[in-house]
Amino acid sequence: MTTAATASDTQPQRGAAYRLWSVSDAAAFLGVPAKTLYEWRYKGDGPPSHRVGRYVRYVPDEVRSWVCAQ
Repeated sequence: MTTAATASDTQPQRGAAYRLWSVSDAAAFLGVPAKTLYEWRYKGDGPPSHRVGRYVRYVPDEVRSWVCAQ
């Protein structure tokens, strides 16, 4: 038996598990100063980061993958 998809089925999940990390969140997870993340970003090193408007954000799974690849 199939059911029609509702609007809530097609919307991205919201909540802490799907939240993007700020620079301070990523720095806390990695155990480095926020300044280090900005330096890595400038040099093209470090975990992948994304600009969202005027903010830099990190996808938690991308940061974890980057750590595992080190």
